[in-house]
Amino acid sequence: MDTYDRNNCPVMRTADVVGDRWSILILREFFLEGPRRFQDLQDELNVSPNTLSGRLKTLEQAGVLSRRAYSTNPPRSEYVLTDAGKALGPLIQAFRDWGESFGNSD
Repeated sequence: MDTYDRNNCPVMRTADVVGDRWSILILREFFLEGPRRFQDLQDELNVSPNTLSGRLKTLEQAGVLSRRAYSTNPPRSEYVLTDAGKALGPLIQAFRDWGESFGNSD
């Protein structure tokens, strides 16, 4: 790796956005299923609403996900991957590949 400022490196910036278990699992769902609603994610991941809401907000603020309306009455929306989010596909695939090769599958 090139020498650069470790306090502002690309790896750190990426980890700040997707470097926790729930964010990785949320992204996995988008690559498996496409656009997702909040309740779909909560049901599939069995994650608390507060945790899910916080992770979705972080991913949205980072430009990885965007929200789009699918109903106006009542107002409802779903989340979709942005181009930046789609660019994380190889990272998610690398996690899967590593897990298949080296992950403990008790």
